[in-house]
Amino acid sequence: MNKAELIDAMAEKAGLTKVQTRAALEAFMETVGETLKEGDRISLVGFGTFSVARRAERKGRNPQTKKEIIIPAKNVVKFKAGSDLSGHVK
Repeated sequence: MNKAELIDAMAEKAGLTKVQTRAALEAFMETVGETLKEGDRISLVGFGTFSVARRAERKGRNPQTKKEIIIPAKNVVKFKAGSDLSGHVK
């Protein structure tokens, strides 16, 4: 499912217009991004937890040249699914 399909499905289930649903989804994504950038985590009981982890610098290999390269350290977003969300996939 892509973003447009998600917006269509959410709009139908919530009884909202696609414009309202798109605005709500974009506001959610922007808020999550800003919160994670500040170093905080977001915990939505039953849905899951968004957090930031630091990935250390490491060695890698260029697949075309086989030359060893250094992959720089960076922050990555982590998501751990909650019990309600996990229950839907079983």
